[in-house]
Amino acid sequence: MPLDKQGQHIGTELATLADGLTYVSLPAAAKLPAQPKQIAASVQTGITLTTAQIAEIKDKSPHVALIRERVRQKIAERYSMSDEIKLLRLAPSLATDTYNLYVEDCRLWGQVELAKLGL
Repeated sequence: MPLDKQGQHIGTELATLADGLTYVSLPAAAKLPAQPKQIAASVQTGITLTTAQIAEIKDKSPHVALIRERVRQKIAERYSMSDEIKLLRLAPSLATDTYNLYVEDCRLWGQVELAKLGL
């Protein structure tokens, strides 16, 4: 993986799929350093993932799991599970509208994070 000026890795290893390939998300401007022959032979850049590949990466990637967990945590910071169940009984109401807007905001954050990974 490429390194930044501080020697930190740039990019994120997403997952190794059933096809045996490991998928990595890199910023568009990142330049790969020289790779060993066995790796260099299989490196592909600028690929377009299929819907099936995206679904499999989302299923297997620890980074995607972490984003999903952070979305759940953001919601839980404001609403307990009991609060969420109560809001289901109150719907429709201003309280449920407020809750739904907050949840959508949390979900949007997660979608933005996934988009940063190219997913």
